[in-house]
Amino acid sequence: MYEEELEAFLIWMKDAGYTPYTQKSYLGDVREFLSGLSGKPLEKVKRLHIVSYLTSVRERGVSDSTRNRKHASINCFYKALNELEVFEGNPAAGVKKSKTEKNRSPVFLEERELQRFLNSVEGKYRSRNLAIFLLMGYMGLRVGEVHHLNLADLHMEKRLLSVFGKGRKWRTVPVPEPVLPYLKDAIEHRLQPWRSKEEALFISQKGKRLSIRCIQDIASQTFERFQSELPENQRIAYSSHKLRHSFATMLLRRGADLRTVQELLGHSSIQTTTVYTHITNREKEDAMARLEVKL
Repeated sequence: MYEEELEAFLIWMKDAGYTPYTQKSYLGDVREFLSGLSGKPLEKVKRLHIVSYLTSVRERGVSDSTRNRKHASINCFYKALNELEVFEGNPAAGVKKSKTEKNRSPVFLEERELQRFLNSVEGKYRSRNLAIFLLMGYMGLRVGEVHHLNLADLHMEKRLLSVFGKGRKWRTVPVPEPVLPYLKDAIEHRLQPWRSKEEALFISQKGKRLSIRCIQDIASQTFERFQSELPENQRIAYSSHKLRHSFATMLLRRGADLRTVQELLGHSSIQTTTVYTHITNREKEDAMARLEVKL
């Protein structure tokens, strides 16, 4: 059941430029939702069915952000069917999102830790992997954006990088001078692609464009090495996205204004960028230490 609608949804996502990773996640969420309808025709699905499914998801113990992603998947599914004129109406549109912890600061690496992390990059493909982490940690790229990079996107003379980001939007990011030699080195040591016309900047051992999953795995292994000397209970669940958090935090600490950080990160809304305006305990202590009490 619903195979025609699911096929239409996949076509819509591909045309809209969703990454293969997002396509897989969204399809999985929608399939799970549809399997719980027991063959009910789509035109008979009400808001109650959506809320019931999302409630059952929460009762399984998933986080609010995962629950919201599943809601977004279903909402996107109906939006696709509407646009492709396969179905009219969207019962998911009026369902409210879960409130996530707005005050929780994102996990990030301090500058010294970021340097130590980069020093822990090793192995046969060090030049490629180091360039990838520099793009995320010192230029704020998302994993998917690194995956999409082509050789032609790097403009060496102008020291600029063209980035194809979320919402199929392009943005231009200046390349910091200290990062440029590492990008040149990565291109010089670029693996031979199996297709002569492969344009990808980063190539896997199999000769194909380096996948998002592969980049995440490389980051995971490097973070493991980075924290290998720490006891298990002191290790932090870092991921490749935490390098982007580190970049945003560094910029704001060095006095960059929020609007500039928004542009560099490719956020469509400045509200998304405000999550990085967190204050650490050390900064609170420094501020309090400057107070003078005169009686």
